[in-house]
Amino acid sequence: MKLADIRVGAVLPELTIDITAKLIVGGAIASRDFQNVHHDKAAAQALGSPDIFMNILTTNGLVGRYVTDWAGPDARLGAVNIRLGAPNFPGDRMTFSGCVDSVDAESGTVVVALAGRNQLGDHVTGTVTLHF
Repeated sequence: MKLADIRVGAVLPELTIDITAKLIVGGAIASRDFQNVHHDKAAAQALGSPDIFMNILTTNGLVGRYVTDWAGPDARLGAVNIRLGAPNFPGDRMTFSGCVDSVDAESGTVVVALAGRNQLGDHVTGTVTLHF
């Protein structure tokens, strides 16, 4: 995608991701987050959670994937400002949606507003700045 083709209000295609225990545990290990609530169901349940849950670093990686898959290889991630909401548990399905919030042709930046939702509500909301 080229900067000149991007318009404010453009809607990004949705991306649905099935949340599996393998994704949660693999993401935690890959990001060196060894907190037991991300890989040990009994430990997570002892703290009141029904199961293990996704860490923010995995969520951040999925946010980056969503936006860069849309923007293409000419875009670089800049600021990623996200807030977590409902947890992602094994068996959930998260659907990303987003739209272009601003375009600055002079600086070559695009800001995308996005949300990743599961059946409990918003798992993640925020904005990503792309540089072209």
